[in-house]
Amino acid sequence: MDQPERWGPLAALAGTWEGDEGRDVSFSHEAGAVIETPYRERVTFEPFGPVDNGTQLLFGLDYRMSAWEPTQESPFHMEVGYWLWDATAQQVMRSFLVPRGIAVLAIGSASADARAFRLEAKSGQTTAGILSNPYLERAARSSRYTVEIALDGDDAFTYDETTELIMTELDEPLAHTDRNRLSRVG
Repeated sequence: MDQPERWGPLAALAGTWEGDEGRDVSFSHEAGAVIETPYRERVTFEPFGPVDNGTQLLFGLDYRMSAWEPTQESPFHMEVGYWLWDATAQQVMRSFLVPRGIAVLAIGSASADARAFRLEAKSGQTTAGILSNPYLERAARSSRYTVEIALDGDDAFTYDETTELIMTELDEPLAHTDRNRLSRVG
């Protein structure tokens, strides 16, 4: 990566990462209850940029993520998207798609040398928002999303993310959480 400082706090994430300490807490339709599922995952972050949006200049990471239950060969969750750094606004943005028909743009403030940062999105917002397909909007609406990232040296990072779901099966909102520690493998 030429001039890594252009990517601000995202520069340390460039590369390929794997982790097998994942924990997914979510509603299981099969069990009819909230359960915890262990998982392993692989994430790749490929640098790109600059992207010129008029006077806004962005540097980013194209990312791909897949997660598997420990004994499974097919992933139960995948994401594709971008992590973006706006140095002028001191903002990190994460835009991603989930193949269930969900699009998220989460935004947070960070300094260029930050080793930890937090992003957030809410449904109904035109910036930092969440969109869902019509079925999910009725049955399991994502009302809020947060993620906290913490870099651990140069070769590991952790994340803790929560998606608040409003589900027809439950009387109260569900905090669907995912967390893992990933290590650099490439």
